[in-house]
Amino acid sequence: MTNTLKPAEFQARLLAWFDHSGRHDLPWQHPPTPYRVWVSEVMLQQTQVATVIPYFERFMERFPDVQTLAAAPLDEVLALWAGLGYYARARNLHKAARQVVDEHGGNFPDTLEAVMALPGIGRSTAGAILSLGSGQHHPILDGNCKRVLARVHTVEGWPGESAVLKELWRLAERYTPAERCRDFNQAMMDLGATVCTRARPACLLCPLNVGCEAYRTGTQEQYPAPKPRKELPIRRVRMLLLEREGAVLLQRRPPSGIWGGLWSLPECTPEADWEAVCREQFGLEPLAWQALPVLRHTFSHFRLDIEPLRVTVEERAGARVEDEARLWYNGDTTLGLAAPVARLLEDKGD
Repeated sequence: MTNTLKPAEFQARLLAWFDHSGRHDLPWQHPPTPYRVWVSEVMLQQTQVATVIPYFERFMERFPDVQTLAAAPLDEVLALWAGLGYYARARNLHKAARQVVDEHGGNFPDTLEAVMALPGIGRSTAGAILSLGSGQHHPILDGNCKRVLARVHTVEGWPGESAVLKELWRLAERYTPAERCRDFNQAMMDLGATVCTRARPACLLCPLNVGCEAYRTGTQEQYPAPKPRKELPIRRVRMLLLEREGAVLLQRRPPSGIWGGLWSLPECTPEADWEAVCREQFGLEPLAWQALPVLRHTFSHFRLDIEPLRVTVEERAGARVEDEARLWYNGDTTLGLAAPVARLLEDKGD
């Protein structure tokens, strides 16, 4: 590695670029409180800025502070999160808000260790909350920062490997200044998002190109190394749209796992006797049914082929269909719905 940029020059070049080309009007920057930065950072995990902005604005309108978020029912939080995916983020956000209220008197903790002790917050997110929200001196290492540093120093390997991650953290610590840390960290994220992009980086516009080893050797596209690819397996499930008097039966999923805590449709394997499922599990008698087109939903580790079956039902004598985990839903209440379930409910009338 023959990088020629010393930390002071690296910082000066990046901050000068940020002053005229960085992003200064993101909604969580006005004002940049720890709470607002925290919500934005959690939303931005695995999700692009343009997608996050309208979600963030709706979330802030409903939950303007940590006390409001902590007091809200989880269903309402999940409903505002629906469509962003990775729902464990929303569950952890809600759990952490309650922890801040219960353990910190509603004041967001101001040490790295205390912030990292909250559910769903790792070192980089904690550093971002404290540097962007409070101006403290902490390095960060989100995906954009990893890409910039990996290219400047041609760091070999996938950043998910512990040795590679350790080296990237070392570089982040080396370059992050005590002064203007908030601006520096925002600048690193902005540079990676707008100039040092994953594909076709705009190297001629980059303030660090004079010291970038990948640019010097024309190997930008090789860094950082991608995650080793695996062919995603395909799973199948039958979802039952059980309809009675204009309402559809929903059941809450377990708190952990896929769509944890969200409301979904009853399921069975495609090979199962779905009529028996209706009668024995739900106390419902099928009257008429219609197979709907297969809906594919892709997760990070597998693809799910959903085979929807629309069934008109009536309650069997003596059946108790509704309980704390089941309800008849006609769209008049706010529920956290799994994204493909929401789509199926929207499309069932077409």
